Amino acid sequence: MSATTKRVLLAKPRGYCAGVDRAVVTVEKALETYGPPVYVRKEIVHNRHVVETLRERGAIFVDEADEVPEGALVVFSAHGVSPIVHEQASERGLRTIDATCPLVTKVHNEAKRFARDDYDILLIGHEGHEEVEGTAGEAPANIQLVDGPEDVDKVTVRDPSKVIWLSQTTLSVDETMERVGQLRERFPELQDPPSDDICYATQNRQVAVKAMAPECDLVLVVGSTNSSNSKRLVEVALQAGARDAHLVDFAREVDEAWLDGVDTVGVTSGASVPEVLVMDLIAWLAERGYGEVQEVTTANEKIAFALPRELRRDLKEAKA
Repeated sequence: MSATTKRVLLAKPRGYCAGVDRAVVTVEKALETYGPPVYVRKEIVHNRHVVETLRERGAIFVDEADEVPEGALVVFSAHGVSPIVHEQASERGLRTIDATCPLVTKVHNEAKRFARDDYDILLIGHEGHEEVEGTAGEAPANIQLVDGPEDVDKVTVRDPSKVIWLSQTTLSVDETMERVGQLRERFPELQDPPSDDICYATQNRQVAVKAMAPECDLVLVVGSTNSSNSKRLVEVALQAGARDAHLVDFAREVDEAWLDGVDTVGVTSGASVPEVLVMDLIAWLAERGYGEVQEVTTANEKIAFALPRELRRDLKEAKA
């Protein structure tokens, strides 16, 4: 490649995962089926564009169930909720649709199972993240959060032979395994979860970024700042050899100074990002001379999740 050739390496897979697609479609179908307003606890997924689009269609986003009028319909976000939230909704007579990603539900079930067996559970994740709050709420007496390396030394367990780690589904694979290694130095009998907690989509997007990053002068990740998996993609790109990397919600947020001396731009997007935003960025780059686009494919995703059963039932009745 000559020094003057400008190109874009486009990661595949990128963007929407099956859990996000399911959650967004759940709110769209709820609006169509029941009519607005449809209340949603927290952001259905962590993406500004998606949230604003749904808000314009009649979705009302609230922080807690007690902000929803009694008897109204509320959708729980893809990140999951704790049992306390379900109880609060029940007390207010709310109709609920649970759009929790099935892969998050799997981690919830693991937490409940190992709490029943009286294990100490070390949950690797980011403090304050909605998914972590939901998982920890399943077994608060048994779960300790391990966020950064400083938390490893703070962990105390009752029986070193009955300790297991679980994780937030959207973490960096490498960082998570580094944390597991640190924990295992303290607790050699630390057990692994029955199956991988970090979701397939998070891992696939990180693998794709790793594949293209060494050739990139700049990697642009489309995603919101409150999206854990999107922020991890920036970190992974830099660790894998990209000279520079940034997170942007929209093409207009790209600082043209970032393109100085840049021949190869890598582009990807987080698991809650619609493809239209990526295509907007590709068009923006083309206007600045980056017209050659090469897709870097490391996996083909064909997973799809059924809509929540409450919604499937009502859709079936409406159709009948």
